[in-house]
Amino acid sequence: MDRLKILPGSPWDMGAIYTGTGVNFCVFSRNATAVYLELFKNPDDSAPFRTIEFNPQTNRTGDLWHVFVSGLKPGALYLYRVDGSFDPQNGLRFNKKNYLYDPRAAALTDGSLFKNLNSQNVCPVAKMPKCVVVDNNSYDWEDDRPPAVPLNESVIYEMHLKGFTASPSSGVKFPGTYRGAIEKIPYLKKLGITAVELLPVQEFDPYENMNTNPKTGKRLVNYWGYSTTAFFAPKAAYSSDKRPGACVKEFKDMVKAFHKAGIEVILDIVFNHTAEGNEHGITFGFRGFDNSIYYHLSSSSKEYYVNFSGCGNAVNCNHPVVQDYIIGCLRYWVHQMHVDGFRFDLASVLARDEHGFLTGEAALTRRISEDPALRGVKIIAEPWDCGGAYQTGSFPGGRWCEWNDKFRDGIRRFIRGDEKLSTEAATRISGSSDLYSSSGRKPYHSINYIASHDGFTLNDLVSYNYRHNEQNGEENRDGTENNLSYNNGFEGPTLNPKIEKSRIRQIKNFFTALLLSQGTPMFVAGDEVQRTQGGNNNPYCQDNEISWFDWNDLKKHEDLFDFVRKLIELRRSHKVFMRTDFFNGQKTEGQGGLVDISWFNMEGLSPDWSKLDRFLAFRLGGGTAPDSQEPDNDFYLAFNTDIHDGTMTVPPPSAGKKWYRFLDTSIENSDCILESGREELLKNQEKYVILSGSAVVLISK
Repeated sequence: MDRLKILPGSPWDMGAIYTGTGVNFCVFSRNATAVYLELFKNPDDSAPFRTIEFNPQTNRTGDLWHVFVSGLKPGALYLYRVDGSFDPQNGLRFNKKNYLYDPRAAALTDGSLFKNLNSQNVCPVAKMPKCVVVDNNSYDWEDDRPPAVPLNESVIYEMHLKGFTASPSSGVKFPGTYRGAIEKIPYLKKLGITAVELLPVQEFDPYENMNTNPKTGKRLVNYWGYSTTAFFAPKAAYSSDKRPGACVKEFKDMVKAFHKAGIEVILDIVFNHTAEGNEHGITFGFRGFDNSIYYHLSSSSKEYYVNFSGCGNAVNCNHPVVQDYIIGCLRYWVHQMHVDGFRFDLASVLARDEHGFLTGEAALTRRISEDPALRGVKIIAEPWDCGGAYQTGSFPGGRWCEWNDKFRDGIRRFIRGDEKLSTEAATRISGSSDLYSSSGRKPYHSINYIASHDGFTLNDLVSYNYRHNEQNGEENRDGTENNLSYNNGFEGPTLNPKIEKSRIRQIKNFFTALLLSQGTPMFVAGDEVQRTQGGNNNPYCQDNEISWFDWNDLKKHEDLFDFVRKLIELRRSHKVFMRTDFFNGQKTEGQGGLVDISWFNMEGLSPDWSKLDRFLAFRLGGGTAPDSQEPDNDFYLAFNTDIHDGTMTVPPPSAGKKWYRFLDTSIENSDCILESGREELLKNQEKYVILSGSAVVLISK
């Protein structure tokens, strides 16, 4: 360290890039008057061992400040300080005293800034996490290749990285870590999912949350992580190896292991805001480097932040500098970390121009879609924000997939038994062409889901009428009141076997609708084993048993796990459930001329959609579809959401074929769903009694 040599450096590689002989540092600031690089020997040092002041004449090119430190090696620790005008009325908030994270830091040391704020709302530098120099080129990826599962064949599993294995019931050697997730890959393989969508794993500070649990008195945390502090850095606390920078290798090990199992890794990424908050927030990043460029500020007084995110600020995503930053970040996670896709939280913020107005020609969303280095990755929008934007079906930029909340709400209401929902359910199950066909997108651009991290689990959806968020410290005011749930006659857990059977049947109905609909299905980790959050529909702050995957549930609800596993296997084995285009009423070839989809009422006739209520049935024609080389089976699916049983007339399958029962959710034992190849031949090929609140799937053979 004492033999370090300071050279001008290069502006072309931003961040801290190890070259083999030293480290090139480069950061952006247009309005700064001075930049200081602070080097530390240990994570808990109270002062840097070396301060390097950038010379504007030799260490600045345009708006880029750069320096090369010869002799510095990977593992080196650093922060920045930036000087300039402190003029909030004009959007400038420079403060030479503030230590700052490099916006492109590849790793931070494990620790918390927010937990250690003093009375002046400043974190002593000894307690502040430090940026870590990482050598990304030294990692051996072996022959790692992306699984590249087509969207129409994908089944997405939304998962909290820590919560998946944090419980002692997980039995893993490294609970709550990247390595812990590796240990559970056999479980995911058995279930049959093709991708994990990880809640935020970019570095965040859990102690940003200042609330306390009124039941226990303990301080709550930001468990979900939707408040990023370092966009290029995997969360150090999720690494079993706590050495500075080791989280990068461990994250890569996890991705490589998932890929070997044929499972993709999709990151939930939060570009809409940062943890720096509003005008009363903490400065540690963007705000200290160039506040007026990185954030949306009020046009009348740039002292104040526009809050499209509901979290205090909104990133000015369509400023050219910020666009480049976001594109660079996405490329980094794809190129250096080998991830397979991104889900963009509150993505409508990305579709707002520099003045905050929504635009159908958003430059950033178009760039993400068209970027040549990102063309092979999955891009998924949460197509709304907290500023009033709602873009389901119309998110701009081309090939974007969207979380389809209309599917969620329509199927929730239909399965619950609401009246006059059959037409809505038919539209959603057949791929939501009303939302996606006019823009040239396909059924698989609809990410179908019934439950996500945000809201009730599937178990709680059938067990609670009301949210129970009392332990969140917000007097049960947080979380949505519009749950579209039904507790089946009792609020919460019950020993009543009749109610419990009704709940399990409803969960199976939900999974049947989700996994056999056109589109890309997604469900939440634990829904396949009746994971409960005790009625909490917003456990963003509950890093405990409320949120964690309880692996004892697998033993308790093995029947449900088996049901979901077989459904996924059915979906992935039959092209009729994974179409690459919308139904058009055309006949399929080679199966006696059945059309691709036909709808029926209880009597087996074409339904009068104005009268069809609490029932939905359709036949999928097998044969050889336009997007398939091999013929498929015919399928008949029916849902009876009425309180009465019914005898339905079953339409004929293709010539020479007979109907076999694959599943009937009214059957309570393991015969509810049968293994492929062991389906039950129907004795009566024309009539079938469908019980109240159940679903039936028949296959032709």
